[in-house]
Amino acid sequence: MKAGHSAIELPVSTLSGVGPKLTEKFAQLGIETLQDLLFHLPARYQDRTRVTPIGGLLPGRDAVICGYSKGSNIVFGRRRSLLCRLQDDTGTVTLRFFHFSKPQQLQFQAGAKLLCYGETRRGSSGLELYHPEITVLPEDAELNLDDRLTPIYPATEGLSQRRLRMFVAETLGRLEKTETLAELLPQALTQKMGMLPLKDSLLYLHNPPRNASLRELDEGQHPAQQRLAFEELLAHHLTLIRNRNRLRAHRATVFNPPASKIKAFNKQLGFTLTEPQARCVQELSTDLAQPRPMLRLLQGDVGSGKTVVSALAALQVIANGWQVALMAPTEILAEQHLESFSNWFEPLGYQVALLTGKTRVKARREILEQLQSGQTSILIGTHALFQQSVEYHQLGLIIIDEQHRFGVHQRLELRDKGSSVERGVIHYPHQLIMTATPIPRTLAMSAYADLDFSVIDGLPPGRKPVTTVVLSDKRRSEVVDRIKNICNQGRQVYWVCTLIEESENLQCQAAEDTLTQLQAALPELRIGLIHGRLKGGEKSEVMDAFKGHKLDLLVATTVIEVGVDVPNASLMVIENPERLGLAQLHQLRGRVGRGDAESFCLLLYHAPLSEHGKERLKVMRETSDGFVIAEKDLELRGPGEVLGTRQTGELQFRIADLLRDQGLLPEVKKAAIELMQNQPERTDALISRWLGEAEQYGNV
Repeated sequence: MKAGHSAIELPVSTLSGVGPKLTEKFAQLGIETLQDLLFHLPARYQDRTRVTPIGGLLPGRDAVICGYSKGSNIVFGRRRSLLCRLQDDTGTVTLRFFHFSKPQQLQFQAGAKLLCYGETRRGSSGLELYHPEITVLPEDAELNLDDRLTPIYPATEGLSQRRLRMFVAETLGRLEKTETLAELLPQALTQKMGMLPLKDSLLYLHNPPRNASLRELDEGQHPAQQRLAFEELLAHHLTLIRNRNRLRAHRATVFNPPASKIKAFNKQLGFTLTEPQARCVQELSTDLAQPRPMLRLLQGDVGSGKTVVSALAALQVIANGWQVALMAPTEILAEQHLESFSNWFEPLGYQVALLTGKTRVKARREILEQLQSGQTSILIGTHALFQQSVEYHQLGLIIIDEQHRFGVHQRLELRDKGSSVERGVIHYPHQLIMTATPIPRTLAMSAYADLDFSVIDGLPPGRKPVTTVVLSDKRRSEVVDRIKNICNQGRQVYWVCTLIEESENLQCQAAEDTLTQLQAALPELRIGLIHGRLKGGEKSEVMDAFKGHKLDLLVATTVIEVGVDVPNASLMVIENPERLGLAQLHQLRGRVGRGDAESFCLLLYHAPLSEHGKERLKVMRETSDGFVIAEKDLELRGPGEVLGTRQTGELQFRIADLLRDQGLLPEVKKAAIELMQNQPERTDALISRWLGEAEQYGNV
């Protein structure tokens, strides 16, 4: 955060004992000023204010206990460990140490009075505390317990909890004595919502009294936390509104709909647009005819026809003599788009090209020359589209498919490729963002408040619902028989191997092992393999063979999640579906049911399934509605996973939690409008306090 005039915005280097090295450590935690440190809240708390009787210990809970040692001994199992039995009037518990020294062993001699703190677990000898903190007490010593809960902060190597608490205490001291932390929320709002003052909230959360509700604090529901969460959500929302207003102040080229070209396009399409598709086409067309840049999110479930809607938007731009860039997250999806767009646009006289990392040097040079001259109307590709050497003649529209797969910087770079200055005013290209991952309304209100929305809320006629069956992998032989029957009927099958421990190498190995097993079990079938380690050309060859029905069964990793369209495939087997999120399972399942045959998805899980796992697979079995699945995914996994927003600058909340705090959002929206209209000066201060330099990422 930028230093201001207030003492609370002084750099952390003004704290006692903080030199250049510690300043660097603080920076790793995003802490540059004293205000940053105040807003660096505890991740959790320990209750060291009371002694728990040994007989009242519960597994999984931290506790302070006091008792007498019954002696210690070293045991040899899988690992050598030191055990000490501790007893009080209510029971006995074991203290276990895997790392210990001779002096430590001596402090556990029989009769020693010990005060311990640690987490209780179930062990081989009953309840145990692993490596608890130990204090040896004189027989007549009074227990000197903490009078407040102990905060545990997000930390980094070189900044221990003890030091962090010491620096926070010094900062809180300054806050109490000399500083008033600016109240940026209007008094009428805080009174109406019964909010605590900001200063009181911070003092409480860094130093909760012993009678504070640990449950409320752990769940983020304490009024002090909710007060701060509200302010943080408000700062994020204000940023999005400001970005939207800023974008609307920019200029863009006006593209009027070309009636004759649209008629020719529709005539060769071979099918009529559905009502939801036609509605979305109209919304995009209206935006493109405005003198300000379109920024629209096109949502549609798997197979709803987003590609044809985006193609009609592209037509409106290229018919006016400008260019379109379509960025996809994988080469497979980029090639799929190339095939569709070439079929639609080349008969109309427009040139479509593909640029990916695997494009050879000579072909690349030719593509770039034709792009710069304006000969190429539509360029489709992966990250290669925004490399420095790529120059457009005049870029009018950017289409980004599966937008959550790209980092913020990448989207900014592509947008800047199309910026131009006309009469001193910056013109930006229009932007269309597409996703087949339905975004729950809760998240959309917060994460994408700066976008206009179009939703294709229906599937094209003829799309068959996919029947989903959940099976234990003990019934694998039955599944193999089913594959044999389906392939004998002339249909095709996917067998998907899911991610193993985030390792692509292990994932590919698993796919190769599965291929070997299926080849042995089904020697009469033509079986192919596709995974992330194959080169782009090899992937294309395998996919083309599967599309052309030169393969009956395709063993694949989740690389086929998006963009693969083989109408003849009517069965998908997903191994270990419990490893994937619901949205990803839904995307995979969308690869079947694209033809006229009844289609099935078999989820082959490995027992035992956790309760959480059972609930997730039950959702997949019961619904094929992407929005229902997205809501459930949000509930089970949280917003960062659903949106794929663990990217720099996106949804990095310090205190707020979109799922937990969604009840605050309606009031946040009202407060944002009120502030911007009546007290705009507070807007800057709020954004600076909570987002600092991160605000620029919202400009995408």
